[in-house]
Amino acid sequence: MVNEKIRNVAIIAHVDHGKTTLVDQMLKQGGAFRANQTVADRVMDSNDLERERGITILAKNTSVRYGDYKINVVDTPGHADFGGEVERILKMVNGVVLLVDAFEGTMPQTRFVLEHALSLDLPVVVVVNKMDRPDARPAEVVDEVLELFMDLNASDEQLDSPFVYCSARMGIASKEIDKPGSDLSALFDTIIAHIPPPEGDEKAPLRMLVSALDYSDYVGSIAIGRIEQGCLKQNQQVILVNYHDDHAPVRAKVSNIYIFEGLARTAVESATVGDVVCVSGVEGVTIGDTLCDPENPDPIEFPKISEPSVEMTFMVNDSPFAGKEGKFVTSRHLRARLYKEAVKDVSLKVSDGDSADSFVVCGRGEMHLSILIENMRREGYEFQVSMPKVLYKEIDGVRCEPIDRLIADVPEDSVGVVMEKMGLRKGELVSMTPKGSRMRLEFSVPSRGLFGYKSEFLTDTKGEGIMNSVFDKYDAYRGEINRRSTGSLVAHETGESITYGLFNAQERGPLFIGAGVPVYQGMVVGESPKGDDITVNVCKRKQLTNTRSSASDDALRLVPCKKLSLEQAIEFLADDELLEVTPKNIRIRKRILDTESRMKEWAKNRKNNQ
Repeated sequence: MVNEKIRNVAIIAHVDHGKTTLVDQMLKQGGAFRANQTVADRVMDSNDLERERGITILAKNTSVRYGDYKINVVDTPGHADFGGEVERILKMVNGVVLLVDAFEGTMPQTRFVLEHALSLDLPVVVVVNKMDRPDARPAEVVDEVLELFMDLNASDEQLDSPFVYCSARMGIASKEIDKPGSDLSALFDTIIAHIPPPEGDEKAPLRMLVSALDYSDYVGSIAIGRIEQGCLKQNQQVILVNYHDDHAPVRAKVSNIYIFEGLARTAVESATVGDVVCVSGVEGVTIGDTLCDPENPDPIEFPKISEPSVEMTFMVNDSPFAGKEGKFVTSRHLRARLYKEAVKDVSLKVSDGDSADSFVVCGRGEMHLSILIENMRREGYEFQVSMPKVLYKEIDGVRCEPIDRLIADVPEDSVGVVMEKMGLRKGELVSMTPKGSRMRLEFSVPSRGLFGYKSEFLTDTKGEGIMNSVFDKYDAYRGEINRRSTGSLVAHETGESITYGLFNAQERGPLFIGAGVPVYQGMVVGESPKGDDITVNVCKRKQLTNTRSSASDDALRLVPCKKLSLEQAIEFLADDELLEVTPKNIRIRKRILDTESRMKEWAKNRKNNQ
């Protein structure tokens, strides 16, 4: 059976190349909204964090009607740290729409997502987006895309992929490079002509691969996937089997079946080959499971997800302020939340740590883990995390580390300082290409060399630089990298920060807190430009006598403090520091809070190193 009126496609691209904006316009022109309906921009970015940061974090399903055809669309993330979302979703579709910026051209994540699509032998429709940009260079970008196809050993059919020239913001597309269209019909027609309809035997035993999970407080776990063969009916008995696991099959009963209609889910009594459906009632389901007929358990192979490359340790908060701001503070709460996340996010790995109240969490990068931390603190969790570390591997007896492919687009006068900083971080220059008045630099750099570099990069390029990186390979260890050249200003005692104490402390370096902030001994309150830590007393009060008055404090001028975001705080962490995360605050602290004990430990380590 060929379901001629259905097309299943995923939209894949590098970050900020316009995937979500294009889906917005496809929904509008596909009749998903009423004529008088008010619709927010980037309607698919429904998560609060996605809207705040302007990025897509989770892959999401929707559908568009075009004439008699129904096009099921999956909007995927573009950031490299969420590449696992793209990898798992590609088994749900029959083809992909590859978006490329008409100015930026092919970027690291473009290569990553295209490589996975080609490995699954999926047909590709290439969309050159942002044709309305004054600096657009579509002809050169087409050549770059074709070169990328050849680099990735694409087949002859894949090299003949059609090109569509589009402005997602304006909602227009054309098959000709120099003639703008009036709507997106050229894109819809190309998808229908080039992406094959789903095929399968409607009368064969049921097989449906679970590619995504959702959760509802009312119906529990919801499995999302495409029906490969057979029919799925309400109240049908199924069995859950996993291709890669040897665990015993689990029997379940399908309670409800939903299909995607625009942004809504519509309940149906049955679905057939090619339909992308949501199924409730199958408790215990995980991504990669196959829903099968109980009489014919035949699982579908799930693609191998790339291994994580960065780890952090999550611990129960044990600071003097523990338990004052969070709702979920125990190891039981922390463990349950982390293992629940590992079920939904296939590129996240969670394991028990060295102690009963610590857990090792491995992810794709700093942003991948920082998004998890931010979501947890918004849910009311209170905990602390260690500095991120890369995961090493031993390959043929050689210690290897993860290497990233970094592309930096910088003004010409910033090239020298960027190359100098990359050299200090063991980066190797791969290529250097002029792009108008700017320069595109490509480096091969250890993942650990990029920790804490983004803010430094923006400062070095006066805010004009664009930096993107993606995991490339494991290669031989490149030697020590001095990750941080500055020290910390550490609070001497517990209390409340006072203007007088802060005024004296700010001479030592930039402060992270202002006046009237509760602090505790061992809490990091600022940055020391010198390499060593300095203990400061920010709670120090001015002694009042008959020759000193408190009114003279009005003359003290404090330099505005440097408020750290969550990512900046994670970048700042040293080996002997932890980040305390609560719903209301983030605080950097020393592992050993007591000043005397910490100094003894420092002296002991220094003696051992000598």
